[in-house]
Formats: sequence, structure tokens, C-alpha cells
Amino acid sequence: MDAMNGKELDYLKKAKIMVIDDDPATLEILNSLLVVHGSEVVVFPSGIIARLALNSYLPDLILLAANLADTDAYVFCHQLKQDSRLRDIPVLMLSTDLDPSSKVRAFNLGAVDFITKPFYFDELRARIAVFLNLCMLENKLKFQQMVEKKVREISDAQQATIFAMAKLAEQRDEDTGAHLERVREFCRLLAVRLGEDSPYSHYINDEFVDCIQNASPLHDIGKVAIPDRILLKPGTLTPQEFEIMKEHTVLGAENLQQVYNLYSGNSFIGMGIEIALYHHERWNGSGYPDGLVGKNIPLPARIMAVADFYDALRSDRCYRKGFCHEQVCSMLLEGEGSHFDPELVKAFKTLEVQFRIIHKEYI
Repeated sequence: MDAMNGKELDYLKKAKIMVIDDDPATLEILNSLLVVHGSEVVVFPSGIIARLALNSYLPDLILLAANLADTDAYVFCHQLKQDSRLRDIPVLMLSTDLDPSSKVRAFNLGAVDFITKPFYFDELRARIAVFLNLCMLENKLKFQQMVEKKVREISDAQQATIFAMAKLAEQRDEDTGAHLERVREFCRLLAVRLGEDSPYSHYINDEFVDCIQNASPLHDIGKVAIPDRILLKPGTLTPQEFEIMKEHTVLGAENLQQVYNLYSGNSFIGMGIEIALYHHERWNGSGYPDGLVGKNIPLPARIMAVADFYDALRSDRCYRKGFCHEQVCSMLLEGEGSHFDPELVKAFKTLEVQFRIIHKEYI
């Protein structure tokens, strides 16, 4: 027999093949053919015994003779496809019957191939390799889907935990209410709109939108280190107190950086650092902590600046009552080109009705 190519050999080495045929000569030939090339082969001269064996043994492929003395092979094949444990195992039927109707019946009952005896060994090898290859790819896909599901579960758990931590930090200021929930929605809306129509559309994809929605609650995480006498002061902060308040940006970013050092592939923590550090920067360079100008400010922080500004001014604080929607919109539009990126203001103009609705929903 001709040597198999490396690819076919690799598939067969990993294969568990069940052969069901009551012809001793065929069993011997198939067993020799498959074992020589490294397959795990189990042979059964009886369909009844093979069916019992399948209660505890799951092969990758079944070679089933169509003319078994003790079993109707077509019924046997149909029963396999009705069993949730066994239905995905490919069944290749072997037969001396050349009648096309027999092939059609086999395929209708779930067989993946129909090979007539006496068979040509190289053809049989090739067909077996094809179906084992398909099984391998299917199993690889299922494993990948399982891994992706587990990764999503872990990621969701991490995000929920971090959101809970941000929420806990926020609880020190009872006036903030559902601030985190609102800014998440505002950031998502702005990011989607920028992705649809802006000079930044090439930069924004679904991953970016998901990331900023999950990272935005981290923007004020550093306030947990700000003393209550400053954070909860009912009046205007002194210049010295304001300098301490501004430190929340750096403190938040530094603590998130420690997390990112352990999980450097976590994109939403990376974005959270940018947002925490730079969401108080201004387009004209008058913001803090670094006085960045224009597009030197990371885009997620520019988005957060608009979302945070709107929600902070709409909300009641210990030192003032919240402004109405119209007042805040006017103030935000006045900040175009000075406080805010003009493209963000343009996006906000198309979304201000949704902002009003979201603020009302998350009181």
C-alpha cells in the first residue's frame, strides 16, 4: 500500500475507530489497515454487541457494514442519530450493494458516506481521513467556543467586581445617586455616534464601545482617597483643597495601573487608566493633571469629559442643586473648542434628547 501523507497520518493517529462487520476477512483487513497507521481500532462482528459497547465507548468514527446478520444496519444507523450522545459520530456504511436506492436510504438515515465492497484501500483511507479531519475541526471549534464562553464569564465577573468597587467608592457621596449607571450609558451613546459619523470612526469599533461602557465607571475611583472634609464639603473648596481634590485623577490611575501590571492584556483596565487620569483635561489645555491639549488627550477621556460634565451639573450636590437639562446643554455647547472636543459637542447635539431620557430613567 502507498504511504499516507503526513496530514492523513496525523488524523488517523489520533482517531478512535469502531468497525462493525460480521465478515472476518473484512474485519482483519480494516483492523490491519487502520492499526498500522496508529489508530485505536475496536472491531465487532455483531451489531448487538457493538450497540452495547457504545454505552461506555465513544469512537470518533464508525465503519458499519450494511449487511449484518443480526442487525438491520440502516435501523442501527438511524438509532445512533436519535441518541444525543452518539448523533455527531460520523457513520460510513460498507456494502456490496450497488443499488443507488440503498445509498440514498443510508444518507437519509444519517450516514455520511457509502463505500462499496470490495473497496479500494487508498480511497477508503482518503475518505476516512476527510471525516476525521471534519471531526477534528468540529471538536476544535466546540473547544474554542467553550473557551470563549468561559473567558466571557470570567471577564463579566471581573467587570462586575470592579463596577461594585467603583460603586462602593461612590457611596461616600450620597448625592451622586446612579451617576455610574448614567455615565456608562452616555459614554456608550457618544462612542456609537462617533463611530457612525466623525473623523474618529475608523478608530471606533464594537470592542471600543463595549470597553468604554465598562471602563467609564472607573473615572472617579481615586476619590476613595480624598478626605471627607473635602469630598463632602458643602461650600466652595479653597485653592489648597481643590489641589487635593485634583489628586483623585492621579491616585485612581496609579491604583488601576497596579491592576494592569498584573493583567496587561485587559483592555478595559487600560482604558480605565486613561479615563481616570485625563477626564478633567480640557481641549484648550487648561485642564488637569497634565494640561494636555486637543487630541493629545486620549479619546476615551474626551468622551468621558462630556458625559461626566453633563451628569455632574444635572445632579444635586451637597453645595448646590442640579441644573435643568436646557441649562446644562447651553453650558456644554459654550465649552465647544475650549473645554470639549468640537467633535464630541457635535455628537452630543444629536443625542441630547437621549441624554435627557437616560438621566430621568436613572434617578
